[in-house]
Amino acid sequence: MPEARSKFLLKKTKSWRSPGMVNLEEFYCCVDDFCQTFIPLWHQQLIENGLLKRHREASLSLSEVMMILILFHMSHYRDFKTFYIKYVKQHLKADFPGLVSYTRMLTLKKRALIPLCAFLSSRKAKTQGIAFIDPTKIAVCHNLRIPRHRVFEGVAQRGKTSTGWFYGFKLHLVINDCGELLAVKLTTGNKDDRHPVKAMVKGLTGCL
Repeated sequence: MPEARSKFLLKKTKSWRSPGMVNLEEFYCCVDDFCQTFIPLWHQQLIENGLLKRHREASLSLSEVMMILILFHMSHYRDFKTFYIKYVKQHLKADFPGLVSYTRMLTLKKRALIPLCAFLSSRKAKTQGIAFIDPTKIAVCHNLRIPRHRVFEGVAQRGKTSTGWFYGFKLHLVINDCGELLAVKLTTGNKDDRHPVKAMVKGLTGCL
């Protein structure tokens, strides 16, 4: 058993967000079990395509990096830097003994993108007979700053919702009547809300 994982099995730790909402031990084991299956297959595919790059070994495992990123999105922190420095490094040292600097963490975040997307896909629920679909905007900057925005230049687009114009992307979700995720897709802000529907509902049964 990996040392990082054994740390979680020494004691049960409840999530700080809401008592009893998430069992940190069980949550980590779920992520780690997925990584033990997915990572070898992913690396094998990268090797076959000649895309596998050699990285400096990190003191944080990929499972731990993914876990920290998931916890951030479950938290009420508005930016990752504050969450990592003020919360993770101060209150979760015992759970993540190999914590790295914030700058190093930014590098490790990039490595976790594809595994995180695959993990999300693996956690999708099944249809219960009825499903709901709806998009929401993801604005990357204030409208007044659009001419000066550089991070998503050439990728983000202007779009309009019932609340007005924005610059960024649209997140499209399909859920069942229990609120469980069935499908997810990210498009540019200028895409029609109906554009990704056909691809998202492929394979689903019941009413939409």
